Amino acid sequence: MQLINNKGITAPQGFLASGIHCGLKKNNLKLDLALIYSNVPATAAGIYTKNKVKGAPIYITKDHLSNKKAQAIIINSGNANTCNGEDGLAKAKKMTELQAKALKLKANDVLVASTGVIGIPLNIDAIKNGIPLLTERLSKDGYEDAATAIMTTDTYKKQLAFEFTIDDKKITIGAMAKGSGMIEPNMGTMLSFITTDLNISGEMLQEALKESTKISYNRVSVDGDTSTNDMVLVMANGLANNKKIQEKDSNYYLFLEVLNTLNITLAKMIAKDGEGASKLIECIVYNTKSLKDAEVLSKSVINSPLVKTAIFGSDANWGRILCALGYSGININPNKVDLSFKSSVGIIDVCKGGMGLSFDEVKAKEILLNDEITIYINMNTGQYSSTAWGCDLSYDYVKINGDYRS
Repeated sequence: MQLINNKGITAPQGFLASGIHCGLKKNNLKLDLALIYSNVPATAAGIYTKNKVKGAPIYITKDHLSNKKAQAIIINSGNANTCNGEDGLAKAKKMTELQAKALKLKANDVLVASTGVIGIPLNIDAIKNGIPLLTERLSKDGYEDAATAIMTTDTYKKQLAFEFTIDDKKITIGAMAKGSGMIEPNMGTMLSFITTDLNISGEMLQEALKESTKISYNRVSVDGDTSTNDMVLVMANGLANNKKIQEKDSNYYLFLEVLNTLNITLAKMIAKDGEGASKLIECIVYNTKSLKDAEVLSKSVINSPLVKTAIFGSDANWGRILCALGYSGININPNKVDLSFKSSVGIIDVCKGGMGLSFDEVKAKEILLNDEITIYINMNTGQYSSTAWGCDLSYDYVKINGDYRS
């Protein structure tokens, strides 16, 4: 597996992309409409938010993916098209119809996603007027504009691509994602789009995406809020001409390994770019009685406002972590918990057997001043482990979310 620098969703064979400003965002310098297109029909799969309140695009995309096929995805930012009733559903469907007509496709072959402010009617005329230019600008170089057009409060584009080999065939997989706040996937205000030229059945693609999402996006939390519009979509157009993956054989697991690496990398990018964040927090909980225990405990620590503010202040206040473990709902033995902090400048043990150790506060401060912090938590009660990713909680988070609509 090899990382392809400065490449995204157009890295695989047969994929084009574009991004334009159509008028959904007030600032005419900000791109707000994106398109991903496969030159040939593709196998496709999706995973969606678990929030009971869902954006209109999710219902349309799920319906269009019932045959596990797609050829294009249109995405807008600046408006979530959520809580708009039947009008919202009609406009989400209209987006697919308009884009399908421009590409000479069936509407069912186009998927749709939206992100932005909730409860504001979508300006479908702006999208309608923008689609001709959006379609005209499709190109192999369009991945940069597309990745920019899906951003809301993100501070940088999140995209990457990998190459690997199956059956002596070069396989390429690319992706772009957005997410900065309301990130507690299952999933958060998070969109991720994956393209690959792999030849794989719809059933195996859906299974791989489901398994990969569990250990990547669903282990990220910025602020504990689960959004209404999240989705992860993948298209596989088969142009690499490998033998079609139709069962969980060695080739399937090789693909899953690459997919996991790609999605975990994107998940960490999202966590690090949390609204107002200055640090990425990685929490590794290990030696638990079950995988579920490890997952819940690690997320409880990542979600704790007191832990997040302590990390922001570079304060080795390990008691807050023990507290978060204690209210997680998991039956733990606090007298067995060991805890350490680590960053690029070193590692320090601060708690053993649920009790504080005498440690060098100056060294701890140096470790926690880094912009990527790992918290190691040994529960000493079993053999399972899980990793979750989050970020610190800074003054800027309140500023950003206090005037998000203005």
